[in-house]
Amino acid sequence: MIAYIDGKLAHKDPTMAILDVNGVGYEIKISLATYSKLPVEGEKAKIYTYQHIKEDANILYGFLDPNEKALFMHLISVSGIGPGTGIMMVSSMSVGEIRHAIVQEDVRSIQSIKGVGPKTAQRVILELRDKLRKDELLSKAGVDTVPLARAHNTNRVEALAALVTLGFARAAAEKNLDQIQHKHGNELSVEELIKFALKSH
Repeated sequence: MIAYIDGKLAHKDPTMAILDVNGVGYEIKISLATYSKLPVEGEKAKIYTYQHIKEDANILYGFLDPNEKALFMHLISVSGIGPGTGIMMVSSMSVGEIRHAIVQEDVRSIQSIKGVGPKTAQRVILELRDKLRKDELLSKAGVDTVPLARAHNTNRVEALAALVTLGFARAAAEKNLDQIQHKHGNELSVEELIKFALKSH
């Protein structure tokens, strides 16, 4: 999977950027926060990406700030939130505002985002509250949580998507991945996660 793209910014608008890398233009869906921080067209930019592959599309989502990508990966790990809603969420509120709303269990703020209903808002809080509190404690203690969170969550999300594509029920695949990571740790690659899941099925 493509972790980041480093190239010349050929085009930008509030929802999309095109990075030119050696004559190949990569179209990347971006958040408003990323758009506001992008340099002028023609200058170099490095965008951290998440590649979403489905039957009829192969879409890149991108973020200038690794923290924003890490939060996006957390959000799309919640059942009912796809990348489209995830990008809408990080475009509607800043990383700090979303993290604060989740940790403070502020359902109303999360629910105010277009496309997020009360049940989804409650699920986001329920599933991410403890993870984000732990991240905050670690960062206060001087531990850099972003690269670990990014690698672990990206691998898990990608493995889950692959398993669902292979015909696993999403809930069963999630439970399976939980057991695998509990037993073998969080540093497994996407391939290792999928292999373990296929063996245990």
